[in-house]
Amino acid sequence: MKSIIRTTAGGPEVLQLVERPTPEPGPGEVRVRVHVSGLNPTDWRSRRRALPSGMNEQVPHQDGAGVIDAVGPQVDPARVGQRVWIWEAARERPWGTAQQYTLVPDRNAVALPDHAPFELGAALGIPALTGHRALTVHDGGPGRIAPGTLRGATVLVAGGAGAVGNAAIQLARWAGARVITTVSGPAKATLALAAGAHRAVDYRTQDAAAEILAFAPGGVDIIVEVAPGANAALDITVAAPDAVVAYYSGGEDEQLSIPVLYSLPTNLRWQSVFVYTVPPAAKQQALTDVTAAVDAGALRVGEKAGLPLHRFTMERTAEAHAALEQGVIGKVLLAIP
Repeated sequence: MKSIIRTTAGGPEVLQLVERPTPEPGPGEVRVRVHVSGLNPTDWRSRRRALPSGMNEQVPHQDGAGVIDAVGPQVDPARVGQRVWIWEAARERPWGTAQQYTLVPDRNAVALPDHAPFELGAALGIPALTGHRALTVHDGGPGRIAPGTLRGATVLVAGGAGAVGNAAIQLARWAGARVITTVSGPAKATLALAAGAHRAVDYRTQDAAAEILAFAPGGVDIIVEVAPGANAALDITVAAPDAVVAYYSGGEDEQLSIPVLYSLPTNLRWQSVFVYTVPPAAKQQALTDVTAAVDAGALRVGEKAGLPLHRFTMERTAEAHAALEQGVIGKVLLAIP
């Protein structure tokens, strides 16, 4: 089978296209014939770090979609032939989704309905699970996303044109929230509105705090934050009492400095979201809710859904990594032959 591997840390050039034997699933595993592999920023950041202990090589990419073609012991044989989306394939494992066949634990391959394209399945994983967690960590919240669970809440999504921002907007709208987003230009505003945001604020040309408070005079309840260091002052200004700032990203050297006395009166909560180490019960709830959203058609991809798709072949995997690392807007996918 064709497979992308890396044997060392470095830039996109360390990625190699090789031929390898097709693996056999072990106990509790399924083998997925991968149709589409999804890239995330954690993939290129991981590529720049040393291989996990005990590994001589690794297939990259956490997310993907395809069809189960074999199962190991302790897995229901009826799963063979099922369309699935994959999450955390390469988390402390040698098998990512950048190959024709991959092995994952049974629970890491989630049923994908026939109406959902493989491109959508490959775009779920990290973005959708991160967005779900950010929307469900506020005090007094329902802890789940479903129609009506966020009715009456106002959500601010920083960076609404990004993959996580897009997923957060779509999930928040499905749950009944009012959604406002900040973006860095008109093109990104168009994408965020296509995802379902009620309002998009261009923070480079508009007074973001004034625009947000005009939309939500009482402040926002949930802030899904991509740049906590840069946006801390804005977040404090627009936060409602008992709000949460759920931050999932930041630059390598970004620092978060919180003015304590300004955060105290509103009981503002600062919550980090690292999808890989989310508590198991919360992760399972996210899988359940994201699956329901896909079934309902509430999660979409493509330009009309605010998430342009950039497709690359396996031979161009290095270009795909470079495009993502350079900040291309939308979702980068590998088509697996």
